[in-house]
Amino acid sequence: MLRAFIFDLGNVLLPFSHDRMYAQVAALCRADPQTVRRAFAADDLATRFERGAIDEAEMQSELERRLASKFDRAALHRAIADIFNPDAEMLRLVDVLRRRGYRLVLLSNTNSIHVRWIASQYPVFEKFDACVFSHQARALKPEPGIYAEAIRHTHFAPGECFYTDDIEPYVVAGRTAGLDAEVFTSPGAFRGQLLRRGIDLAGE
Repeated sequence: MLRAFIFDLGNVLLPFSHDRMYAQVAALCRADPQTVRRAFAADDLATRFERGAIDEAEMQSELERRLASKFDRAALHRAIADIFNPDAEMLRLVDVLRRRGYRLVLLSNTNSIHVRWIASQYPVFEKFDACVFSHQARALKPEPGIYAEAIRHTHFAPGECFYTDDIEPYVVAGRTAGLDAEVFTSPGAFRGQLLRRGIDLAGE
């Protein structure tokens, strides 16, 4: 019997575009987006930032060095973070599950700039009983530790939790951790996954 749900954030509840981020940062320094993409990718700069291995100032300093530019902090943060478009249907389904009494946990590979922007723009985080962010947990999906942290926050056994994520290797890792997990493709498919588990959200 399912008692809790663990949701990915990006491209499940909040679709986003890395290409938009690269273009917005490029516009600040008169570079081309592919150059910006390579600057974030080199030596896993973006990944280290999501892991919490470097802070915002260190990330900006390294990005400035790689792009031979100086950025206004607020402008850079907006260029990095203003890349999301909420999925209204999925957020409504989250509300339905919450009203039905399920415990809800958010599990996301993300960074502090994105978290702060989302908190200021969209009513998402308050829908959840707990949020597990990679930069705070110092671990990234698909590493086992971050799933253990999310499961701990559900207050239930892994088999009593349903996990949805748009990235298949992350779903596989969730199953390895004992979660009932499926790849997210659309709100309709998500509804079908729940219906097959005896949870009918039709008409809500």
